[in-house]
Amino acid sequence: MTRWAIIDTGPLVAFLDRREAHHDWMAEQARTLALPWLLCEAVLAESWHLLRKLPVAQDALLEMVENGLLKVEFALSDDIEAVRLLRQKYRDIPMSLADACLVRMAEKFDDHAICTLNSDFTVYRKHGRQPIPLITPA
Repeated sequence: MTRWAIIDTGPLVAFLDRREAHHDWMAEQARTLALPWLLCEAVLAESWHLLRKLPVAQDALLEMVENGLLKVEFALSDDIEAVRLLRQKYRDIPMSLADACLVRMAEKFDDHAICTLNSDFTVYRKHGRQPIPLITPA
């Protein structure tokens, strides 16, 4: 069965940085997840920042986008109202911009699961009340 993924910052950084605790887990996921992995620009920016001391990993991140392994499939300007409503709904968590964008992407790409290390996604819901399919470490 093909598994399509929307990728969050944690797994992406773990994939690119061998020193990360979840690197081996994410390397295994990379062998089974269909390509491209979808993401938003907020995840790309967070990942870039977290990889700031690893210029080779930053280069690899750009190459993944350039080669179509990662695909930015979200324009905040097109979904600003939905993102605003999600942030208001989850204000007590609080929800990051990247998280809000990923939840909105899960609503738009119903056949995709979010690959994440962030336990907040167990609380978030798409379309109001539907649990979001997740790919997380055991």
